[in-house]
Amino acid sequence: MSATTTTSQTPVWLITGASSGFGLAVAKEALSRSHTVIATSRSTSSEGMLTLSSLGAITLPLDVTASEEVLSGIIAEAASLVPEGKITHVVNCAGYILEGAVEETTQEEVRKFFETNVLGSVNIARAVVGKLRETKGVLVQIGSLASWMGGGGFALYCSTKWAVSGLTEGLADELKPFGIRVCCVEPGYTRTPFLAEGGGHRVKAERVMERYDVLGFREGLNAYDGQQPGDVDRCAVAMVDVLTGTGMAEGKEIPVRLLLGSDCLKVVRDKCESTLKLVDEWEAVTKFADGQK
Repeated sequence: MSATTTTSQTPVWLITGASSGFGLAVAKEALSRSHTVIATSRSTSSEGMLTLSSLGAITLPLDVTASEEVLSGIIAEAASLVPEGKITHVVNCAGYILEGAVEETTQEEVRKFFETNVLGSVNIARAVVGKLRETKGVLVQIGSLASWMGGGGFALYCSTKWAVSGLTEGLADELKPFGIRVCCVEPGYTRTPFLAEGGGHRVKAERVMERYDVLGFREGLNAYDGQQPGDVDRCAVAMVDVLTGTGMAEGKEIPVRLLLGSDCLKVVRDKCESTLKLVDEWEAVTKFADGQK
């Protein structure tokens, strides 16, 4: 595989989970702007990865749960394929949803889930920070509207996304002294294959307990698949604009958290209002805990 042609001003993107969904859309948008894209996924033979290759992306296999040594080797290989080894933008899109109430899931299912969604985010951050220090680059993790709320049947998914958003806020502080910008993109419900049965991103707990049918989350996912209000291609345009300070984001700093999709607005505002109401209601007890009145 030969190195791609680029200049010192050309953004160089390393994208995980690029075979579909947000990863694929962002890769396509960056390529449409003549940026350099290193697209990675567990397999490079999927339709999405073959499409990106045909559009000019460098494609490499990468599993975010791999060992430090393996990930370091892949990042080094990726850097060797671009002039001066410079990577300016890393977007970690790898992840999936584990469908099931907490009681329905097994320890092994939960372990694998958190290994990809949470520890995978940590692994990628650790593996790429050295390269981003060299370019004063941008690190992006994918959170969710679920970073702001919990829900029956989705407690585990929401908890992984809360963790990713919290991780990103901490990383933003840690990496700011080195000129690295860090952003957690938090999309609302967006039309991608994420909720499709059999699509690989929606994994069902093997154990199903009828007592949780009352929550209706299984039917809800089926009904919402393909009906999500968000447009992934428009999200990709917004992301590339924001992360490069161009277009609608020209002159603005990269935010630590970026909501995408109008369905996020009510949820986040309601969450903030309900949290403040809770704080006010229990203020006396809160102060009692350390002797204040």
